Amino acid sequence: MKKITLILLLLLWQSACRKNTDTIAPDANNFTADSALLDLVQSQTFNYFWDGAEPVSGMARERYHEDNVYGAHNTDIITTGGSGFGLMAMIIAVDRGFIERSQALDRLDRILGFLEKADRFHGAWPHWLNPDGTVYPFSEMDDGGDIVETAFLVQGLLAVKQYLDPDESEESALIDRIQALWEGVEWNWYTRDQNVLYWHWSPNYEWEMNFPIGGYNEALIVYVLAAASPTYPVSRSVYENGWARSGAIGEGVDYYGLNTELDHYEYDDAPVGPLFWAHYSYLGLNPKGLTDNFADYWLLNENHARIHYRYCVDNPEKYKGYGENMWGLTSSYSLQFYAAHRPGDDPGVISPTAALSSMPYTPEKSMAMLRYLYSEHDTLIGQFGPYDAFSFEHNWYVPRYLAIDQGPIPVMIENYRTGLLWDLFMANEDVQLGLRNLGFQSPYLEN
Repeated sequence: MKKITLILLLLLWQSACRKNTDTIAPDANNFTADSALLDLVQSQTFNYFWDGAEPVSGMARERYHEDNVYGAHNTDIITTGGSGFGLMAMIIAVDRGFIERSQALDRLDRILGFLEKADRFHGAWPHWLNPDGTVYPFSEMDDGGDIVETAFLVQGLLAVKQYLDPDESEESALIDRIQALWEGVEWNWYTRDQNVLYWHWSPNYEWEMNFPIGGYNEALIVYVLAAASPTYPVSRSVYENGWARSGAIGEGVDYYGLNTELDHYEYDDAPVGPLFWAHYSYLGLNPKGLTDNFADYWLLNENHARIHYRYCVDNPEKYKGYGENMWGLTSSYSLQFYAAHRPGDDPGVISPTAALSSMPYTPEKSMAMLRYLYSEHDTLIGQFGPYDAFSFEHNWYVPRYLAIDQGPIPVMIENYRTGLLWDLFMANEDVQLGLRNLGFQSPYLEN
């Protein structure tokens, strides 16, 4: 495969910028090779949520297939959680000059107008929506509110709220609309009057999905926001008894020479989950210095990423391509459509978002993966950045994207580079109150 030089990287990056704005890309002399590459991948992955957005709502399509093969899947299904990731990517795009601020404000106005009229279920949006704002069932009984996807959406909305200028009348009005949407989520309804949050509620099936959110996974942000709500908050006992399972969550184990900090209790074959667990809640929630009675959340995520890296370097299944420059397992497209990849359940499929979104935790190892991918395997790169997944072992890849995999890439890279999204989200006074209510400590709570 041909090697992409720094000059070509800059040309590609400049082309992406010109596609969205009339601004001129910065002089190449101001960049190192790595910074140019980071700019490029952030611009490409952001563009999934810009040029690739569902055109009516301006929100994120659940998936985008460059091969235009979708089967029975609707090409314009909107993902609520993925749209939250896209909102955070839009902040980056403004800050780095990929788009103009006025363009972002116009898109935000359209998104908010759509969300204000879309189906909600006790304030929670569903996992998927149609372009007319009605629910698109995620599964037969999953046709109502999804409190986890709602939390991912709200995380993005609150970050945008902090980025907007309250002294500008247009932006002040958008701030008020975001606050109204946030205050409309009935987090406490999703407890069923019990000491745990439940993932789903449907007017047709009520609580039949019966999925309590407890034990460590991707959903920490749900409990933080539920405790932070100024209108429908949950108590600390819901967090401690539901999420933390009365303290059992703190029973981490050693694996590949590192402690997991918390109990990834869903799994017996290998005690570690897919890497998106270290990303989704931490797009806005800064794990640096974040602790509570159960964990040091920086160490939790750093060790999670390092375990995946060590596993892929060790490569116990002897899969082709695994190593120091090619690593990272998470939920993504797979040999059989979609699967949650991790040590212990590894079919030989690499998902680029796993390593690239771990940039804050494993910067040298993630950067090595990024360089290698773009220089040695550029056929695995498309218009919106790295394709979702591939396997050298099985000589397989598909030119396809998922919003929930592309979105964390630009956001976590930016958090590595500047901490921008972390600083915005953690500055929100409601969020700070929620963290205090749950007994967290953080540098953001010291003032």
